[in-house]
Amino acid sequence: MNKKILLIITFLFISCGSSIAYGDYVNTAGMSRKQIESIKNHPKTQIGIASYYGKKFHKKRTANGEIFNMYKVSAAHKSYPLGTKVRVTNLENGKSLKLIINDRGPFVSGRIIDLSYKAARKLDFVNQGTVKVRIDVLRLGDNKYYK
Repeated sequence: MNKKILLIITFLFISCGSSIAYGDYVNTAGMSRKQIESIKNHPKTQIGIASYYGKKFHKKRTANGEIFNMYKVSAAHKSYPLGTKVRVTNLENGKSLKLIINDRGPFVSGRIIDLSYKAARKLDFVNQGTVKVRIDVLRLGDNKYYK
């Protein structure tokens, strides 16, 4: 009888504890297991069409909470974690630059990245509007949002 009660009490304690199978694990940076896994599951290289954005969004908030400045180098990507550092290379002229993903987009079918006006100028495709690029991930971001 005492063994049954002890077994029931032990079972209750174990079943009431948290389980990392349900994603409640949080690391020292405050990221959940789900966030960590979403960061790890991104391609290290992408090739596709880039565009740029400027005046319409200038001085408006980006997805991570920063104020967008079209005269600074930054970019929007649909799925890379915010804060991800990438190298973008213009495949037509070989020019490349490093920048940080701080916004979401592009929201036009067939495009993989939206660059700030300054980034587009550095890659020399402002007059074209779009260009084929390669994106190389240098460091995955932590997907943090700023207020």
